[in-house]
Amino acid sequence: MQNTLPRIYYFTDKYNLPELLRLNKNIDIIYRNYKKNNNKNTLISLKKFCSKTKRKFYLSNDIKTALKIKADGIYIPSFNRKLNYATKSTKPPKFKIIGSAHNKSELAVKKKQKCSEIFVSSIFKNKKNKKFLEIIKFNLLILDQSISVIALGGIGEENFRKLKLTNSIGFASINWIKKNGLSKLRPFLNLKIY
Repeated sequence: MQNTLPRIYYFTDKYNLPELLRLNKNIDIIYRNYKKNNNKNTLISLKKFCSKTKRKFYLSNDIKTALKIKADGIYIPSFNRKLNYATKSTKPPKFKIIGSAHNKSELAVKKKQKCSEIFVSSIFKNKKNKKFLEIIKFNLLILDQSISVIALGGIGEENFRKLKLTNSIGFASINWIKKNGLSKLRPFLNLKIY
């Protein structure tokens, strides 16, 4: 067990300042909006907010724009299988590539994409996805992988403590974080999950 806080990510598809201000300061932001083209003003506002509050900002699925606005990195969703992200010569040294996967074949693609962290989902049952891994399948899926894993899917106050039983280095959430910004997470932040 390491003596550091878990990595925590929040997915959003808009710039909502009151919502963002409720977030615990240890939460990094991933902007993910697949329904329409990215609004440059929204992205710049999110980047400024993240810089001001000393958190990382990742843009989903658009490396060109991520580099242009000087985001901290890119999030590559599971459905994106392109392998050219790691070869971008204009990529700054600290630019981070992270991505998501649901199975072994997607994990292999994310490793080829040189993702430094891979979000594996869904770990718990949730409204959006009835297929979920639970702890044993989650651990078996990542067992022989030399990767940093972030747990994703269905994580809430009622099952957060179960993450101690995984080899994840953190977690990502939408609903639980949106509900209270994880303001009640302070007792959990001392709970090492890896």
